[in-house]
Amino acid sequence: MRRLGDLGDSAGSPGARPSRRSVLGLAGAAAAAVFAAPRASAAPRTSTAPPTSAAHQTNTSPRAYAADTPFDLSAQGTRWIQDKPLHHTTVMQSFAFDERRRQIYAVQVISGGVRLLGEPRAYTHAERSLAGDLCLNRLSWDGAVLDRMYLKGFGHGTAMGAEETADGGIALWAETDANPASGYGRAIGRFRYAAGTVLSAGDPGVTTYRPRPGTTNNAAAIDQAGRRLLLRYGIAGSRRYALYDLDAFAAGDFGPLADFEQPGTELGLPFQGMTLQGGYAYQMLGHSHDPDSPPPSTGDTRLYCIDLRTGAVVQEQPSRTAYALASREPEGLAVLRNEGHGPRLCMGFASGPVGGRRYSLYYLESH
Repeated sequence: MRRLGDLGDSAGSPGARPSRRSVLGLAGAAAAAVFAAPRASAAPRTSTAPPTSAAHQTNTSPRAYAADTPFDLSAQGTRWIQDKPLHHTTVMQSFAFDERRRQIYAVQVISGGVRLLGEPRAYTHAERSLAGDLCLNRLSWDGAVLDRMYLKGFGHGTAMGAEETADGGIALWAETDANPASGYGRAIGRFRYAAGTVLSAGDPGVTTYRPRPGTTNNAAAIDQAGRRLLLRYGIAGSRRYALYDLDAFAAGDFGPLADFEQPGTELGLPFQGMTLQGGYAYQMLGHSHDPDSPPPSTGDTRLYCIDLRTGAVVQEQPSRTAYALASREPEGLAVLRNEGHGPRLCMGFASGPVGGRRYSLYYLESH
């Protein structure tokens, strides 16, 4: 892990177009303290069993599936944060919550024209995307950028999770070990946020897990309350989900509680996010669109509720939430536990022109 100092690169001015000469130097701007590496073995065990070919496998232990009521996906989402900039001008890919500190983590591919410390030159956005180089923003509860760090060689940022740890900190889960052929992760990484640093895949600060060796398009989301992890992975042209006990997974035990094919792939829509709560997983698919696009003018965003006990789709629903945003693109799902008020299913959307992307968050209330 390398620490950044001068955070005044032009790509970092929210909403500004990045300069190709942007360099992050060593001038010592204030940054949050670096946490210790997350609790996990230095070399987690890697499953040697091939990914299951069964349509669905389950373990019906009480811990695997907490009793709960699914969100009603037919409801119109309520606006929480609208048209806020991230540090770079690229789209938000996914987000996660630190509810104790009332902070949000949001990840995006690094803008073109940025040269990080130790790099021989600035890279284009296409090069960053293929390399899996990400900017991880830490945001206030009202969506303002507090600080950032960089993740090199991690992946596309398809999904992420924030885990409250025993020491009161936060461990983040995200794809890592980007496939050089696609830019998507081939493993799952667990690490601590450290403002003003560059963390590379394979660094000691990242604990790497390979629950499905030989697969790609890995992504993970977690259910903090239920202590479970949902993995999405690609193999032989298909996309699948696997559910794990979070603590067992962190210890290197990759025996799944369930494994089943991802629904909705036959539609050919881009995958835009996933999350889980209790006995249900949620996914979002869809392209970007403009309000003046030809019919259907509200876009093709679709939400799914999936029963983790059976792998069956409980509800599939076109979503009009945030349809009036310019260049609206669905980007990310996460559950806000919202203790004392009831959980919310939060949906992320990117908007705005190329070179000036912004993000918005909307939510659905629980029943």
